[in-house]
Amino acid sequence: MKSAVETLSPTRAKITVEVPFEELKPSLDAAYQKIAKQINVPGFRKGKVPPSVIDRQVGRGAILDEAINEALPKLYVQALQDNDLTPLAQPEIDVTKFEDNETLEFVAEVDIRPTIEVPSYDDLAVSVDDIAVTEEDIDDQVQNLRERFATLNDVERGAQDGDVVSIDLKATNDGEDVEGGEVSGYSYKVGSGDMLEGIDEALVGLKAGEEASFKSALLGGDLAGEDVDVLVKVSSVKEQELPELDDDFAQQASEFDTVAELREDVKTRLERGKRLEQAGAARDAVLEQLLDKSEIPLPEGLVAEELAARKQEVEQQLLYAGITMEKYLEDEKQTSDEFEADLEKRVRDAMAAQFLLDEVAKKEELGVDQSELSQHLFRRAQQSGQNPDEFVKHMVEHNHIPEMVAEVVRGKALAMIVEGATVTDESGNHVELKNLLPDGSIGDPQNETEDETAGEPVEAAEPTEA
Repeated sequence: MKSAVETLSPTRAKITVEVPFEELKPSLDAAYQKIAKQINVPGFRKGKVPPSVIDRQVGRGAILDEAINEALPKLYVQALQDNDLTPLAQPEIDVTKFEDNETLEFVAEVDIRPTIEVPSYDDLAVSVDDIAVTEEDIDDQVQNLRERFATLNDVERGAQDGDVVSIDLKATNDGEDVEGGEVSGYSYKVGSGDMLEGIDEALVGLKAGEEASFKSALLGGDLAGEDVDVLVKVSSVKEQELPELDDDFAQQASEFDTVAELREDVKTRLERGKRLEQAGAARDAVLEQLLDKSEIPLPEGLVAEELAARKQEVEQQLLYAGITMEKYLEDEKQTSDEFEADLEKRVRDAMAAQFLLDEVAKKEELGVDQSELSQHLFRRAQQSGQNPDEFVKHMVEHNHIPEMVAEVVRGKALAMIVEGATVTDESGNHVELKNLLPDGSIGDPQNETEDETAGEPVEAAEPTEA
């Protein structure tokens, strides 16, 4: 077999292959054996029909077609290997010449992995934000903890912001009930903004047994985004009574004896979270700087496919959340064009990063051991909310393990680059990245003492009714 490669672009190649007819004999034999098992010919046992009889019964052309279908995938893979090409998508194959006892010729066009010159990553330097935990941040966390231990008391006055009301909702459109637009006995905190737009304004001032109407755009269903009439009726109004912020509360809500100790623990935990954010920002900044130093051509067909898949994923997530695209863009303060441009940039950056980190891993001869793969699979299962055993089983059955291995290798390459970079905060202090995991993800800070992690606040029930 002979093959020649024509470079159509840095990410696409055309392979021309010539195969002597005698090299197709194994595929022809396999074709005869397959068809012999499918036909019944008087005087011959099934599967034992001679090739000459098969030619008369089904025609030589059918045999040749079957042989080509069996041989082409193998010949294509061999041509890739012979020319050291890594395909990124399914090829477009065209048989240009094939006759009985003559040389087979075919061409294949396919997107290929680009050749990349890896820039130096020994002198990277980035800056990240300082870690800053304010008293207001601590106050907010303590307030949230108090609300978790709050009690709810019935009141006869009209509802106010912060009250918890039990409500019934009914949506109609032109006098007709909206399918799925009716809710009964729903508990809602006034002013939280977690439901339909306009409901907070309608609820303020309503007492138990009173109702009000307002117009609002539905978040989901066939009428998503359209304004409908909504009737809300209040069944009860409860005032949230927060516990006093004293040492007794600290002992009830946590493992600490005083409010001062509780606040100090909250501060420690907020700082830990800020360090994780800082490490993530450093990782992203280092990768962005390395990409800026690189020239990485991308296969446009693959970019278009990934962009369409990402957009569909976003739309599905919004649908599950009951949010329209228009509402999402409004909340993000983006136009549709800005959203499209931002999504395309993220797709291109992610694809370029994969190509670049693969080359770094190859250069540094990075590999993956079983424990690293197992830990990565466990983290991926946690992120997706799946049972680890079921997640691993799915990955194996659908042949996704090579993808998981590639993710770990790229992560190790990124972690190696980031750890070798100079990272400082805005104040000029060196930033340690001990919590950057081998797969490039961010884990809990490893320089914390056991004393700092002791004092986890006790889980509280929902606010109780007095």
